Amino acid sequence: MNLVLLIVGLALIEYFAFSALAGKARATYGVTAPATTGHPGFERRLRVQQNTLEQLIIFIPSILIFQHYWNANLAAVMGVVFILGRFVYYRGYVEEPGKRSTGFAIGMIAQMILLIGAISGAVMQLFK
Repeated sequence: MNLVLLIVGLALIEYFAFSALAGKARATYGVTAPATTGHPGFERRLRVQQNTLEQLIIFIPSILIFQHYWNANLAAVMGVVFILGRFVYYRGYVEEPGKRSTGFAIGMIAQMILLIGAISGAVMQLFK
């Protein structure tokens, strides 16, 4: 479980970094709060930050439940894949929004494995 918690912590640090980069872009491109539109460089970073937050809502419970029913090491590996996928997503989206698909797919596959594993583990436990 400690390894999984470390991975969750790393995912949160990544989200924190994306948030800081969105904030820095707000200042760099002169987009004053509460505006959420303006320069495309700011908007791209903000969308990465927001999308990552949306993904964390599924990722965190899924990885914790998955490791409970299956295997903490496999959960941690899927967590690392998710984090790397979000990084690839960030790099692609900031460069050109059309280049975000690979990173999104990497993260989504890891997340779906964790979610399906979490749900199937819980269902199997019901029938024990």
